[in-house]
Amino acid sequence: MKSVALHNLGCKVNGYEMDVMQQMLEDRGYQVVPFDKKADIYIVNTCTVTNIADRKSRQMLHRARKTNPQAVIVAVGCYVQTGGEEALRDTGIDLAVGNNRKKDLIPLLEEFLVQREKNKKPDKTLSGKSLIEIGREREYESMTLERTAEHTRAFIKIQDGCNQFCSYCIIPYARGRVRSRGREEILQEVRGLADAGYREVVLTGIHLSSYGLDFDEKGALSPDGSFPHQRLLSLIREIQETRGIERIRLGSLEPRIITEDFVRELSVLSKLCPHFHLSLQSGCDSVLQRMNRKYTAGEYYNKVCMLRNYFDNPAITTDVIAGFPGETWEEFEDTRNFLEKTGFYELHVFKYSMRRNTAAASMPDQVPESVKAQRSNLLLELGQSLSAGYRKEHLHKKTAILFEEEKEIGGERYQVGYSPEYIRAALPGREPLSGRIITGEPVGFLEPDLLLFSPADTCG
Repeated sequence: MKSVALHNLGCKVNGYEMDVMQQMLEDRGYQVVPFDKKADIYIVNTCTVTNIADRKSRQMLHRARKTNPQAVIVAVGCYVQTGGEEALRDTGIDLAVGNNRKKDLIPLLEEFLVQREKNKKPDKTLSGKSLIEIGREREYESMTLERTAEHTRAFIKIQDGCNQFCSYCIIPYARGRVRSRGREEILQEVRGLADAGYREVVLTGIHLSSYGLDFDEKGALSPDGSFPHQRLLSLIREIQETRGIERIRLGSLEPRIITEDFVRELSVLSKLCPHFHLSLQSGCDSVLQRMNRKYTAGEYYNKVCMLRNYFDNPAITTDVIAGFPGETWEEFEDTRNFLEKTGFYELHVFKYSMRRNTAAASMPDQVPESVKAQRSNLLLELGQSLSAGYRKEHLHKKTAILFEEEKEIGGERYQVGYSPEYIRAALPGREPLSGRIITGEPVGFLEPDLLLFSPADTCG
């Protein structure tokens, strides 16, 4: 039996795909061991969204080589997909498996192992069997998840690719154009996960709002400038009917999918969590225009207000980039003021990272790293303040916690889980509660991001 060590980098989609790859390896008889242990094979599911992601991908590949110089090192995903010949020449990589080939990991790996035994050099060229021209790929890569390391929540990938081409973003080149998963295949996976005991599913994709669009539609919008939402809404409704699933959570949404009709229809779905991640990137109109984001700060703010009109104090989270090319101090202040006014639950802050082949890479007035770091730190501080304020608003308000794990705090044992808004809460005690939903109210703080929970009654 060969041993394999796995390491995942990047987004929730990568996480889903790594879970499926681990599942395939285990089913094939491979023994999965921790990444810091000696293994026969190391597999790194890479990321390329920023320069830091590239660097981390390389570091993990070379760390694996150092741990066992005789091991087979497999680089999977976005870094090798966009890195081209440079990535394939990396001595830290034995086998490169690009996007839309992850489902073929086992045959690719085992063919490589056979070649290695015969002392043949494996084919690692761009035209070989491990990488494809992702931009021309029309078929959704079918993968099915049956189990994860978590026992209460499962991420479900329903879409891949992006047609938006924001000026800073490498992802359309790494993931290709929009491709959607078949509805019945998704529902079958949901039913299987429900039967396995999962209580919550999170719908995710590279550009979730494009779910249901065909390759040739190229992200076509509705006449009012919004994304068509009926296919996504229809899918959510059907998942709501799945017995055993108690919560449905949505991944990152494009602001333009938020329309009055969409939000009104979402608000009547009892299992949908009031937790919405709307990608922003900047609160300044001139920066948004340079980013090719196709909405204004005012339009975005109206979308947030719409959600708050239909949901009681929903959690609104977002992404924001500090130091985009040409960003002046005044433009940065516009963003900071917008974030404060909007009152997000969480901010995911990124320093602008130049990616080759993107429009922003050739823009003038690139912001110095020291200035990007300064602005990033200011936004992180604001984010911490906003998060603390939002959690405080939920003290002494009835909520339901889906418990997931046990944690030791100050020498005491607690059962820890999440509210529908994705607020962490802890209940004292050693009795395992994983998979149970308990209603009560938060009564204080154990840690800055962890509320002390007091139960009222048991729901499941």
